[in-house]
Amino acid sequence: MKESQESSIREAWVLCLILGLIMINFPFIHIFNTEQLVFGIPKLVLYFFTGWPISIVVIFFFVRYTGKESPDSVDMGGDKNDP
Repeated sequence: MKESQESSIREAWVLCLILGLIMINFPFIHIFNTEQLVFGIPKLVLYFFTGWPISIVVIFFFVRYTGKESPDSVDMGGDKNDP
């Protein structure tokens, strides 16, 4: 059971990587590379400055959901003998 769960998590990370690479490649860049402005900002700049934080938030929630970032697994650099 644990091995299949780790395999699913690994597949999800690969999917996140592939989607990130697709988002910064030709088709999407070409779609947003226009002369039109949104709130005085070029669409391509707005795409990058909104897409990047959204992808970070999605990855943050994915990590929280999978339980990889728990207080027990984070080493704070303290001594092991501290209570």
